[in-house]
Amino acid sequence: MRKQVAVLGLGRFGSRVATTLHDAGHDVLAIDMDEKRVQEMAAHVTHAVQADATSESVLTELGLPDFEVAVVAMGSAIESSVLCTILLRKIGVTYVIARADHDLHGSILERIGANRVVYPEQEMGERVAHEVVLRVVKDYMPLGVGQGISSLMSPKYLVGHTLGDLGFGPSGKANIAVLLIQRGEEFVVSPCMSEKVVVGDVLILMGQDDSLGQLLSDARKQAPEASDEPS
Repeated sequence: MRKQVAVLGLGRFGSRVATTLHDAGHDVLAIDMDEKRVQEMAAHVTHAVQADATSESVLTELGLPDFEVAVVAMGSAIESSVLCTILLRKIGVTYVIARADHDLHGSILERIGANRVVYPEQEMGERVAHEVVLRVVKDYMPLGVGQGISSLMSPKYLVGHTLGDLGFGPSGKANIAVLLIQRGEEFVVSPCMSEKVVVGDVLILMGQDDSLGQLLSDARKQAPEASDEPS
């Protein structure tokens, strides 16, 4: 569903959010005080405006009260991000996502009405740490301490085995749920444990990081000649 989204602050984080949303087909209004940043973004969003996002009158004139979602991306400018978040909630923006650089900043943003607070550096650090441990996992979304949803391009040592034999599923040794398998242009949703992994499968998994790491390690040891990654 096409949405109207405002991104306030066009540093690295804000610029990436804005371009990704626009590329996904959404209407994106990008706002920043820096003229150069605005010019650089003009061709990559629906509208790019040089303006003061901490001014209620400016936000109102730009039509922000009609936007469904706003992303406050000016994390390092704490005073500005807090004021901007307050104003967005005041003028009636339904859903406000705000970037924070540390826990205290995030706590303040939550208290003043941000619907969601994100910590880009912290979350990226968790992703990198997860990938260091699991290696073959390419995408990761944390759900809690030590657990998350992972995207796994099936390594050679899983191919030809059923999900049950590998230890996936609620009855498996690792208690790792297989949410779906992407197989080319097709999707196998909630696959049964008798489903065999084939070359090119992408497995979407949910469970404890340590358990998934152990499961993959065990499978790799059982088929060392098929391993396609360092031990």
